[in-house]
Amino acid sequence: MTHSVLCAIDISNGEIDVPVLQKAAALADLEGAQLDVVTVLPDFGESWVSGFFEPDFHDKALEEAQTTLTALCIKALGAERNEHIRHVVATGTAYQEILKTAESAGSDLIVIGAHKPDFKDYLLGPNASRVVRHSTVSVYVVR
Repeated sequence: MTHSVLCAIDISNGEIDVPVLQKAAALADLEGAQLDVVTVLPDFGESWVSGFFEPDFHDKALEEAQTTLTALCIKALGAERNEHIRHVVATGTAYQEILKTAESAGSDLIVIGAHKPDFKDYLLGPNASRVVRHSTVSVYVVR
């Protein structure tokens, strides 16, 4: 039985991840599971790149990401369904943070979108394939 479903989306994709959210919600509803939605911001604070940003840049980015994530969930699933969703904004490498969030939330299933692969994705591996390879729980990939 599934107790928790984690849906990983990239808010920079705009509305392209709406079907991913809808599929994750449908799967969670089938089992009466908790739906968590995560998005990951890149971490600029640990490298020399951080010197190019204002000191409060990360805090502002987190706040904006939280607002955008919530708005996307409302648009995709409605305000009433959104009230029961746990929204998570993480910072770091996307696939690593998705896996960490799944572990800490006790997720039984990860739902992630996979968009048209580019040639570079075959060489480097997109986040979806890394999540699939390294996850200890089931992963549902939405194309």
